[in-house]
Amino acid sequence: MEDRAILVLCTAPDETVGAELARGLVEARLAACVNLIPGVRSFYTWQGKLEDDNEVQLFVKTRESRFDAVNDWLQNAHPYDVPEVLALPITAGAGSYLKWLREQTTE
Repeated sequence: MEDRAILVLCTAPDETVGAELARGLVEARLAACVNLIPGVRSFYTWQGKLEDDNEVQLFVKTRESRFDAVNDWLQNAHPYDVPEVLALPITAGAGSYLKWLREQTTE
């Protein structure tokens, strides 16, 4: 079975924490690349209260076989009690980029 590329979404409370998470994922070879996008406004209910927070969005590019390790790493390193960790399939991409992604996320 092909080990397809995935995009993992994760939010962080600010750019400092987001950068620490991004750097850690790449250094651990769990992600080939992480984009940090500031200016995300999130609405959600937490402990019975409607929250309205400014956050940053992380786009984590990795392989499907690395998802469990990425999720475990984020659960341990993230300051939130329940961090957002969602994986989306990458259905197509430039062959050279996908090859590089696989090389960068080798265990």
